[in-house]
Amino acid sequence: MKVEQNETRTRRGIYLLPNLLTTICLFGGFYAIVAAIDGNFGRAAIAIFAAMIFDGLDGRVARLTGTETAFGREFDSLADMVAFGLAPAIVCYQWGVARIAEYGAAWGRFGWIAAFFYAACAAMRLARFNARAAVQDKRYFEGLPSPSAAAVVAAFVGLAHDYDITGLPGLILAFIVTALAALLMVSRFPYRSFKDRAAGERVRYSKLLLVPLVIALIALNPPLVLFLLFGSYALSGPTGWAWLKIRKRPRESGGADTSV
Repeated sequence: MKVEQNETRTRRGIYLLPNLLTTICLFGGFYAIVAAIDGNFGRAAIAIFAAMIFDGLDGRVARLTGTETAFGREFDSLADMVAFGLAPAIVCYQWGVARIAEYGAAWGRFGWIAAFFYAACAAMRLARFNARAAVQDKRYFEGLPSPSAAAVVAAFVGLAHDYDITGLPGLILAFIVTALAALLMVSRFPYRSFKDRAAGERVRYSKLLLVPLVIALIALNPPLVLFLLFGSYALSGPTGWAWLKIRKRPRESGGADTSV
């Protein structure tokens, strides 16, 4: 009996771990909102990136420990909506709308509409992911993942805050970046998920050396390097789609010529 009780306690402890990581992810989004309201935009951006780390950990821990549950999936989705849907939208809103409103009420409306548009697209992106999770190719995401979209927005706000980007053109650019990230989330462009690589899979030593190199680059200038990294990933979807279309056209035209 004691052995069974110990096993039951162990299972409960394992189930607690991934949900605890999800809760920390949720707290990261909550803290980002509070920090943005207080005007601490640097901390808000850091909180969103911290939420990304724990969001990546909870799913992997659940799979490694065999503790994936329906509750965990729903909890993770709700936490993602707060951390990567509401938090980036409010951070961008708080950073830009107070400034852009100085140029007229119409610009202020443009700002909050862009922020709400991002939140709405994040909700639709998460709903679509949940609805198609069972049939979707695990190697690719359909549309830009919400954590990556949040990273683009947070990194840009952090970059603008550090470099004191002011003026109407910079503010408009911030809301354009937010709107584009939102559109990419609900697009059908394929994005590599990197889930096809097993945790214990061997990698080349040269690839392993990239990890400290990337960390060193991020340490030099976190907002700039993170914006370039996640911005490149965000553009990889439409760029890859366009490249495939360009490569496909000559083959189709060549096939037509030979048939004639």
